[in-house]
Amino acid sequence: MIKISIIEKGKHIILLVILCQLLITYCSRRLYPDRTFQNIESPAEKRRLSDFLASGTEKELNIRNATSEEIITTARQYLGVPHCMGGTSMKCMDCSGLLVTVFGKHGIRLPHNSEEQARYGKILTGTGNLKKGDLVFFIRSYRTSYFITHSGIYTGDNKFIHTSSSNGVTITSMDDPWWNEKFIFATRVFE
Repeated sequence: MIKISIIEKGKHIILLVILCQLLITYCSRRLYPDRTFQNIESPAEKRRLSDFLASGTEKELNIRNATSEEIITTARQYLGVPHCMGGTSMKCMDCSGLLVTVFGKHGIRLPHNSEEQARYGKILTGTGNLKKGDLVFFIRSYRTSYFITHSGIYTGDNKFIHTSSSNGVTITSMDDPWWNEKFIFATRVFE
């Protein structure tokens, strides 16, 4: 009798886990029904995107103290600063560090992690409707356990400012083959 109840409990737990996974997938599709995310190639990446979307996105960012133009002007002050992982200064910085530093100059707090930064603002797919100040996000830019691996700020004219490992803080075209194939989505934090 004890063995039967343990087996039954195990079956219930398995069914509960399966139900939770189905609910996560269903909810993320309901939240983003008409959005086609480009550059998602494998079932594993589709699953990671679904998990990311279901885990909490589109948080508000307190941007009362700045405009998109002011953010871009501040970001341009860092052009040429060399790349280093974890950096947030004129000595060196990484991509998420650029956003942390630039927004921080305007009293706006962002986490120092591209994947966490991607949780702020309204998600936009594609590059056709980007506005100055939108945050842009990329996948597969280096090996890591994170799904989203790179971030930048859209500057207009189909370009974004970011920190690349080879050029430091730089402005790059969204059509650059390397970055274009890694673009996943943007977020709009300025209305």
